Amino acid sequence: MSLDTPNLIQEARRQIEICNACRYCEGFCSVFPAMTRQKAFADGDITHLANLCHNCRGCYYSCQYTPPHEFALNLPAALAEVRQDSWERLVWPQPLARAFHDSGVKIAAVLVLGFAALFAALAALRPEGGEGFYAHLAHNAMVAIFAPAFLVPLLGVAIGLRRYWTEVAAGPFRLRHLIGAVKQAAVLRDLSGGQGQGCNFEKEDRYSAARRHLHQAVLYGFLLCFAATSVATLMHYLLDMPAPYSLFSLPKLLGVPGGILLVIGTVGLGWLKTKADPKLGAVRVWGGEMAFVGLLGFVGASGLALYAATGTGAVAPLLALHLGAVLAFFLLLPFTKMVHGFFRLTALVAEEQKQGR
Repeated sequence: MSLDTPNLIQEARRQIEICNACRYCEGFCSVFPAMTRQKAFADGDITHLANLCHNCRGCYYSCQYTPPHEFALNLPAALAEVRQDSWERLVWPQPLARAFHDSGVKIAAVLVLGFAALFAALAALRPEGGEGFYAHLAHNAMVAIFAPAFLVPLLGVAIGLRRYWTEVAAGPFRLRHLIGAVKQAAVLRDLSGGQGQGCNFEKEDRYSAARRHLHQAVLYGFLLCFAATSVATLMHYLLDMPAPYSLFSLPKLLGVPGGILLVIGTVGLGWLKTKADPKLGAVRVWGGEMAFVGLLGFVGASGLALYAATGTGAVAPLLALHLGAVLAFFLLLPFTKMVHGFFRLTALVAEEQKQGR
């Protein structure tokens, strides 16, 4: 446990107890109905409420107890600090958890460029008869590098989710709980505001659906890209249909729109973060969050550029850059804002369970 954890949880508890007495914001998002189930909050309860919060900030701009009131409530920031602390404490390996958020831009840039140089060097060992990307890097080399780089970080996330489930004292897992949580996550319900009018992330006391739509672009863009890779893998191994694939093949029909959505979503979210008040979030990790948005956007943009350059001399350097970015993204996954998706879905599953649905 971090030295800051008790203080962060205690401050969040103070604010939540005031909110629970007031209940003006009861219909805003999943946090406030969950809050009303009890009057006293254990540390795990605070962690759970923090991971239900989507930082839409509607409660802050509706609150009568924000500064300069003596209660000085800033619930979005208090929950953001606890939420960030929970990821850093629970995900394995713990000593690496804070590093990216302290020096995210430098770490991402060094890893992308370093891995790109590695892939450029490996290209010298490429097979003579390869086609498409495999003319620049052997398929077996890609598998040997990316399989562990994908699976080991997922193990670290899985360990963190198991620890989270234990900390928040969630009961037995049921499939119906997962189904209910996925339905909420699929539409990003809590980013629609209490009355469906949006949230106040970048416009203070004015509502906007921009953040919800951009999050959906990133979510579905990422899922489409992942589906494209998965389909291509199945086609390669099960149907003996190796790359390259045509524009109207399933991998491209999934991957190209996915890449476009990913770029649009990350550029938009980055822009929104520059418009929003950083004091209503976890101030310490603002740079790390922007570095993650930039890295994810670069993965999508470099993939699209690589496809557009097919058949030209630009393929070799673009392939090295794209693969370097993808490898950096996978290895950093447990320590970037990407991990919030796993924790938030788990929080929604736990909430379904706690409500006895």
